Amino acid sequence: MNLALQKLEQNMAGERLDALLVTDPKHVYYLTGFASNPHERFLGLLLIRGEEPVLIVPALDAEAAHAASSVQTILTHSDTDNPYALLKSRFGNTGIGSFGIEKEHFSVSRYEQLAEAVGAGSYTDIGHLLRAMRAVKTPEEVAIMKQAAEQVEEVLRRGLAHVKAGISEIELVAELEYLMKKVGASGPSFDTMVLSGPKTALPHGVPGERRIQPGDLLMFDMGVYTGGYASDITRTFAVGEVDSKLRDIYSTVLAANEAGIAAAVAGATFGSVDKAARDVIEAAGYGEYFMHRVGHGLGMDTHEYPSLHGLNTDVIENGNVFTVEPGIYVPNLGGVRIEDDVLVTAEGPQTLTSFPKEWTVLSL
Repeated sequence: MNLALQKLEQNMAGERLDALLVTDPKHVYYLTGFASNPHERFLGLLLIRGEEPVLIVPALDAEAAHAASSVQTILTHSDTDNPYALLKSRFGNTGIGSFGIEKEHFSVSRYEQLAEAVGAGSYTDIGHLLRAMRAVKTPEEVAIMKQAAEQVEEVLRRGLAHVKAGISEIELVAELEYLMKKVGASGPSFDTMVLSGPKTALPHGVPGERRIQPGDLLMFDMGVYTGGYASDITRTFAVGEVDSKLRDIYSTVLAANEAGIAAAVAGATFGSVDKAARDVIEAAGYGEYFMHRVGHGLGMDTHEYPSLHGLNTDVIENGNVFTVEPGIYVPNLGGVRIEDDVLVTAEGPQTLTSFPKEWTVLSL
């Protein structure tokens, strides 16, 4: 049994769970090493206290599961089977007390089928256990995330060569996502964002047919998946000469980004990272134009625990990885966001992203 499974089994005892079922494919991969997209088919990792874990997979994934999974006992089901019968067979007629499930991942339909098969006395959410485990990255996970950061930065580096007068935002997106595969990534970790001109004032704007022109700000927000882990970076550039106010906004956001990173130390709260960055922006008079949290957890999901908003009093731990991405967005003028992926270590915060952040003017 690997270390992650051992820790989850220990947590079962602490939560007084007799059994649990992990069904989120990412969590199955995290705990077993078997990566799969089962679509509508049933995938689950069953743990019963005092017994060896059992992995239940669609029959068409059996070979892949045996090759990749650290769990040795693997049960399969065909498209005409009822996979919940496999669960029922593991318990027989013996009653089960407290049963753990991922409530955020379980549909009502699946819960009803599970309840009929298992008949537990109570069902407890185990989402918080898995979130806490995933929040502290191992050195092996960090190494993969560093690779994902390097890959997306190489994509950005190559992508900038395609910036020319008249190219559209969506054309740049196409070039970038092609490059992601070229550099060895699995693909984008979220919808690649390229925004130009006044559209940079939209924190979650959608790339379109707008064409790049002198005087624009040009914002890239993108990431890649590699080895099951995500990267996420934002950089903003000037295209030729831009409004002097935008240069001032850029300097403010850069200072806020650096202040937020400096605050990312073990023992502080996640909310203090938001405050450190927000204080810089508010002091410069742009507080009303920074309308989102400063960052989010990063790992197997692009957005995962923790949420770095000002009211989060949870304590930062060594091994946490999250983004620090302050921004200023002024309607009808433009916006700037600068985002880095930050690892908390005993020696202080370490950025996994290293793409230059100084004011950069692109010539067309």
